[in-house]
Amino acid sequence: MRVQKSRFFAIICLGFAAFATAAGVHAQQTRHIALKSGESTELRNYYFVQHCRSIMIGNPVLDVLEGPKELAVSLKGGMKVPQKCTKPVLGGTVVATAKDVKAPKEAKLTIRLKFNTKVGERQSSNVYIVSLFP
Repeated sequence: MRVQKSRFFAIICLGFAAFATAAGVHAQQTRHIALKSGESTELRNYYFVQHCRSIMIGNPVLDVLEGPKELAVSLKGGMKVPQKCTKPVLGGTVVATAKDVKAPKEAKLTIRLKFNTKVGERQSSNVYIVSLFP
């Protein structure tokens, strides 16, 4: 009887551990984007704030780690209003533009922004699935 109780307890603990680890798997979702040749879309905003004040020094560096050659990714500077803040701060937008798409194509786009801030260098990355059409 004692062995059955401890076996039951072990199975319950194992099930709870499996559930707890599976819950955190989907921390970042992949966005899907569809563009025709010549079209552009804004991928994300960028800014770096502390207490609703910009701590960014200069512009971030954009790295395209993986992506199709028919897609150009660039930074467009501007003022942005961060969440939970009321005043705009220095920042901008990451823009993707499809160019010279000859045939339909689906590809993974991975970008990284490196920020120089008053508290040191920081980075952020995003992954997109891009469908390109002529």
